[in-house]
Amino acid sequence: MKIGEAARISGVSVRSLRYYEDEGLIVSGRCGNGFRDYCPATLERVRVIRSLLDAGLPVRLIREVMPYLGDASDAEEVCPEFLREVHDYRDRVAARIEHLSATQAALDAYLSTARPRIRERA
Repeated sequence: MKIGEAARISGVSVRSLRYYEDEGLIVSGRCGNGFRDYCPATLERVRVIRSLLDAGLPVRLIREVMPYLGDASDAEEVCPEFLREVHDYRDRVAARIEHLSATQAALDAYLSTARPRIRERA
């Protein structure tokens, strides 16, 4: 099917389909006239990519783990390597949250003790 129909069926934009292809996440066939041609398996892969993006995974990580996923979109069928990658990513996100929370607490402490300076007019 052509890119417009593939976009409509998969629920992503034509631009997103081209981006996923540019990033090596999907591969489309080509028609005789050079137009992209998408098969149902590619559209299922797009749905998996969207769910991973919606879960907060960056394209870089999705690209690294897509070979491990195959056609599986069911969490019960996910391989251990993928789960390890997701776990590591989650740990990095948790560390950033912890750092940002500490920064927020420090700013809150500063703001609770800081007093506005009043300029005296000469």
